[in-house]
Amino acid sequence: MKLGRISAATVVALAAIGLAACGSGTPGGSSGGGGATGGGAAEAVKVGIKFDQPGMGLKEGSTYSGFDVDLANYIAKELNYTPTFVEAVSSQRETLLKTGQVKYIVGTYSITDARKKDVDFAGPYFIAGQDLLIRADDASITGPDSLAGKKLCSVKGSTSAVNVQKKVPGVNLQEYNTYTLCVDALKAKNVDALTTDNTILAGYAAQAANKGQLKVVGQTFSTENYGVGLPKGDTALCQKVTDAVNKWISSGEWQKAVEKNLGPSGFKPGAGNPPKPAACGASSGATG
Repeated sequence: MKLGRISAATVVALAAIGLAACGSGTPGGSSGGGGATGGGAAEAVKVGIKFDQPGMGLKEGSTYSGFDVDLANYIAKELNYTPTFVEAVSSQRETLLKTGQVKYIVGTYSITDARKKDVDFAGPYFIAGQDLLIRADDASITGPDSLAGKKLCSVKGSTSAVNVQKKVPGVNLQEYNTYTLCVDALKAKNVDALTTDNTILAGYAAQAANKGQLKVVGQTFSTENYGVGLPKGDTALCQKVTDAVNKWISSGEWQKAVEKNLGPSGFKPGAGNPPKPAACGASSGATG
């Protein structure tokens, strides 16, 4: 009887040790920033991207695609993260980072001095510029100087709309809630052109539903330096992300992502691409 009691106690103790050992390997248990060379289970993080920008960041059902999505995934792999994507609406990006709702954001996020007061950036990883999307058979619009009297579409509250109004006071600006609605209006001939960053426009032109119907003018009139948005003051994370971006560019993956996501529209990256990411804390700003 005595031997039986000792055996039972031993079994219980061994079972407890086994359960503790299993628990120590649970994914997402790391409290650090992760690292490709650190080993161990990947850290589960939330990453902000765009959901409505074909070619850059697009959500279709449970599938995500685009140039920015490719970079977001590459960074996650390099830093040993398992990402869950969260929609980063332009007006909410700083809040998402400041409140810790996302680890980082890759979503056509232009680096500006105003934004750098609230968040940090790794980059730039792409130099874009504001341009125009028009119908493929329209030869009357060759750039912003030919917009006077034309109906131009942009999204409410966007910097693109503000920029073009300053540059072409005579333009008839039509503001819609989304770029998709602008594209529909353009194809229906309710507006004459759509304006935003050339990368986003190229993505729309490359969509199967728009192939051959729309084209990017190719006359940019601003400079937008895209960066990876990061929480303010996290220097260690900034350095890791910057290293990942540099590797993405030098390995040839940057070029592959351009060709896959934007190439079908005939889009060619402008001067300065691919850029050299700046040292953390010194990322280039945007002029547009």
